[in-house]
Formats: sequence, C-alpha cells, structure tokens
Amino acid sequence: MAGPRPCIIPLGGRTGAAYPCGMNAQRRRAHLILMLAAAIWGFAFVAQRVGMRHLGPLTFNAIRFALGAAALVPLVLLLKRRGRGAPPPDGARAGRLETLKGGLLAGLLIFGGSTLQQVGVVYTTAGKAGFITSLYVVLVPILGLVWGQRCGRAVWAGALLAAAGLYLLSARGLVGIALGDGLVLVGAVFWAAHVLLVGKLVERIGVLDIALLQFTACSVLSLAGALVYETIAWDAIRSAAVPILYAGLMSVAVAYTLQVVGQRHARPAPAAIILSFEAVFAAVGGWLILGEILDLRGLVGAGLMLAGVILAQTEAETIVPVVGEGKSELA
Repeated sequence: MAGPRPCIIPLGGRTGAAYPCGMNAQRRRAHLILMLAAAIWGFAFVAQRVGMRHLGPLTFNAIRFALGAAALVPLVLLLKRRGRGAPPPDGARAGRLETLKGGLLAGLLIFGGSTLQQVGVVYTTAGKAGFITSLYVVLVPILGLVWGQRCGRAVWAGALLAAAGLYLLSARGLVGIALGDGLVLVGAVFWAAHVLLVGKLVERIGVLDIALLQFTACSVLSLAGALVYETIAWDAIRSAAVPILYAGLMSVAVAYTLQVVGQRHARPAPAAIILSFEAVFAAVGGWLILGEILDLRGLVGAGLMLAGVILAQTEAETIVPVVGEGKSELA
C-alpha cells in the first residue's frame, strides 16, 4: 500500500521539505514513547504511596532522583567517549553553558512541582490535589501562548476533555482555594512550565545531558530540604527500598528520559495531554496492587481522558510549520 501523500511545506526556515499529510511515523512513535512514560509514572503512584509509609516526601525524592541520575551516568560517559555527546555546533564553551543552565532550570521546575504538590497535600484532600495538579494540561497551551507556541482548536478541546476526565477521576468536590489548594495550583504551573521548557531545550541540547542535570539538581535541592525539615533514618530507607528502587530507576531514570526523548518530536500541548494519562494508569495500578476500586464516575473520567488524547492528536493531520522542529539533532 502506498504511503500518505507528502505535503511540501516550509519548516524551520527551509522550503521544499516533504512530510506526510497525516501524522508522520516519527511523531506517532514519540506519542507512544510519552504514553509509556505515563504508564510508568502511573504505576509509580503505588510505589510512592507505599514509600511514604516510611519516609518523608523530601527524603524520598532526594533518594529516587539521585538513583535516576546515577543510572544515567554510565550511559552519558559511554556516549561522550564515542563522540556522540558533543555540545551544539555554536562552540563548545557556549554549548556547555547552555546545557548547564537548561538542565538546572529543568531540575528546579521538577523540584518546585513535586515539593509544592507534596506539601500542599498536607493541607488539602488527595482528590482536590489530584484535580488541581492536572490543570497543568490546560496551563501548557496557555503558557505556550506567552512563549510563542501555537495550538489549534483540537488541542484546546482535547485539553478541556482531559481536564474534565481528570476531575471525574480524582476530584471529590472543589470549593474555594485554601492554602493547600493554592500550593498545589502553583505546583501545576511548575509542571506546565517544565513540559514547555523541555520542548524548547531538546531543540539544542542533548537528551541525556538534560535528564542527568535535572535529576541531579532536583536530588540536591530535595536533600537540602530533607536535612532541614525531616529526619533521615537508614532503617526507614531500608524498609522503603523496593518503592525507592522503582520510583528511582523506572519513574525517574526511565520515564523522565522517555519524556525528554518523546518531546523531541511531539508538540508541548499534546505531550502534556498524553502524559496526564498517568492518572488512568495510577487507577489501574491501585486496583491491581492496592485493591482500590474504580467506580462508574472514574470510568467515565478515564473515557473522557482517552477522548481528549485522541482528539488532541488529530491536529497532526494538518501540519503547522514550527520553527526549529526537525532540527533537534541531539547527542
């Protein structure tokens, strides 16, 4: 069977490049990679719940992000030894500085989002926190307008469907904005900004460089907070060893790296909607492992989220030139 008819469009300042009129295979693979990351994060919800029985949130984050960074070090060194870890072609010094700034900023955003969410949950219900955090799905296209991103109607409609689905899946009433709700809402802004930032960084900086730096930065910041506000006990760490290993190696080292890889060829707003699907996988994990039951309301919410994901991806049927897309030749 013949492939889809190519569209000749200007892309990244180049004219005459041929791309399929339908969603290209590269973008489709990116969406599947992002969905896999969402699945890993969803099941990590179970690990985090179990781990919180033994450790404080800052201690847990410090260890799991340190594990994630350590797991990437051998791969980063191997690629650099083979000459595939070179900085961008605009000069080695400028490339290293840009990589350092980008990775540290990404780590700061992850730290801000995860910390605000954990602290906010102390002052609000889990259902309200889950819904408010999910607002990053809608915040991504809104913040993207400020950053110069363009989103079509399909993305906006998909974002609204996904937000409505997350509400049915997670919320149990939302009245007013109390202290905890406000903290979680600010955390959602951090998550949205992180999705957009990664989408920008992967155009110029190596994927593994971003991942390693952001994991290290988040771990150091979390450890500093844990030393001040929490008690770190080795017995507690040993008791939470299995959840920490999954959260560190799978949720951090694998899933966050998959996010960066997937966002090389996925627009920020659809990427955010796909990644938000972790809530569905969290519900499945809770049912399979913790015996939690998903009621009819939750099933309806999951269906709306799936509809939002599908609808948002239909925008790829009409290719919109994006400056810089197709130029993310990364180390």
